[in-house]
Amino acid sequence: MLLHITEVLDAARLAEAQALLARAPWVDGRVTAGHQSAQVKDNLQIPEGCPEHRALGDIVLGALERNPLFISAVLPLRVFPPLFNRYDPGMTFGAHVDNAIRQVTGTTSRIRTDVSCTLFLAPPESYDGGELIVEDTYGEKRVKLPAGDAVIYPSTSLHRVSPVTRGSRLASFFWIQSMVRDDGQRALLFDLDMAINRARGDLPAGHSSPTELTAVYHNLLRRWADA
Repeated sequence: MLLHITEVLDAARLAEAQALLARAPWVDGRVTAGHQSAQVKDNLQIPEGCPEHRALGDIVLGALERNPLFISAVLPLRVFPPLFNRYDPGMTFGAHVDNAIRQVTGTTSRIRTDVSCTLFLAPPESYDGGELIVEDTYGEKRVKLPAGDAVIYPSTSLHRVSPVTRGSRLASFFWIQSMVRDDGQRALLFDLDMAINRARGDLPAGHSSPTELTAVYHNLLRRWADA
């Protein structure tokens, strides 16, 4: 399931994040790439653990915790600490699949990458190129979103970032281990959750259908969840 989530960061938090990005140090992005990805990756990243990285991570994680659409779609068990990248003119990231397991730097903690997320941090009109291109069974999806918006997609997807030809593309990227590892099951639960929310708004107060559907939702989650 590929899903566009609007306004993950509101205007105030986006401005705070952009100020941190402007003064942050940048290093070769291949420092966090696996063997295969390093061969096709050409971008810059903020070093993990520096003050700006920690502050930016707190902003992103705090916003995700308050976003009900993200929670419903992803059903997060663990979220990898957000990373931050920049693509200047000529930079790109060729076709690749994200590593199945990621180890959190400086710890023994590992997560299984079920869902990938890109949070756009630069206005789309400020740069040319830089689309996230995700391949699925229906062909290629080209994604270039307003600053503060995010896209989630299965980590099993082949994807790439097209070359930037003007300006700088800034984004946060990270992975989520879901309580439900199967993308099809997560999609069904998400659709059911959205239907329940619509039923609550459409049906008279006290109608039994939302409660009955909620019971189905939680019984399916109980059957499919790892935790």
